[in-house]
Amino acid sequence: MEEKLNILLVSDDENIHNQLLNAFSDQYSIQHIQPVDVIREIHRDVQNIIIFVQPENDISIESIQYITSISPTTLVIYISKTTDFSTLRSVTRAGAAEFFIYPEELSLLISRFPTICTNYEANKTKNEEKLASFTRGRGQIISVFSNKGGAGTSILAASFAQTLKLETNAEVILIDLNLQFGGTETLLSIESNRSIVDLLPVANELNESHIRNVAQKLPSSKLDVLLSPCDAELAETLTDEFIAKLLRTCRRSFDFVVLDLPSHINAQVVTALEESDRIHYVLNPDTPSLKLLKQFEDLSMRLGIELPSRTSILLNKTSKDNEVQEKDLKSILRFPVGGTIRLDFKGLQPFINKGEPVRKIPKERRLIPFAKDVRKWALTAVK
Repeated sequence: MEEKLNILLVSDDENIHNQLLNAFSDQYSIQHIQPVDVIREIHRDVQNIIIFVQPENDISIESIQYITSISPTTLVIYISKTTDFSTLRSVTRAGAAEFFIYPEELSLLISRFPTICTNYEANKTKNEEKLASFTRGRGQIISVFSNKGGAGTSILAASFAQTLKLETNAEVILIDLNLQFGGTETLLSIESNRSIVDLLPVANELNESHIRNVAQKLPSSKLDVLLSPCDAELAETLTDEFIAKLLRTCRRSFDFVVLDLPSHINAQVVTALEESDRIHYVLNPDTPSLKLLKQFEDLSMRLGIELPSRTSILLNKTSKDNEVQEKDLKSILRFPVGGTIRLDFKGLQPFINKGEPVRKIPKERRLIPFAKDVRKWALTAVK
């Protein structure tokens, strides 16, 4: 039962984390990170148990407060290097459930850890149900990406976000991270001078109110859209740190954050992929697209972007005339196929030319094949 738990060890003390990893490696799968990476990791994936070793640069109180505010069901175990009552009081107030002193109580932690895991598992469902009754929950960041230009990511991301907004009661925001050239404003006929760049002056105190003031709300569905500056020079001012802060703020304010990513890799795109809960890679069923997918997998491995647990393939522009069919791809793809979108040139092209959303109202009766496939994909993707 314990093997299913996500356990994170946060430590910059090599001696301590080596002792813990050696003690637990036979029974548990534990991921080790540095203290400076804990905020990014808590946003990237839900952690069940975090073992937090007091760092050299003591940021533990702020980090534990942040962990418990973002993920209230996470159990935090704190290991202190000093015998200090004020430290115990501070970390307990911050949200730590267990407190041990190193080295005196290390063996106590090791012996008690199986019981801690068992008790956490026993109370996990009860705690989640209790929290669901009075908290909004952790929003999901969903990226639509392909490293092949023209794969259809922009129209798919826009239609996906529009469908989620119309088919559910969720708060949804679509963010266009094609920072140099944009595209979403054309697909959705949005005329505005406001864009992501307008959030830079308030970057240090960024909150939901700032984002909603800059985002555009579509009249038909009330979908929030945060536009690209469509300016290569301004795009250079948006650092990866700012993008991370923007996405984390959106996660706390919206149920679904849909990202339309460009077809190249830079610091901002890497940050967006790392922050994402789900990555939908758009693949056209042809040989050049498969080759580019393999290159993306290799580059992601070198950059340390974790793909297997978060990535699914979205087959786009499929038809019975394709030389490569879905049944041919399943045996060679590393990632599962999460959806299939039919080639629908006649149905889709008029919407693109007019700059109209493919979906405008809930329970629309006459949907084009493209919209039907996106609806099926969207509802499956967020289950």
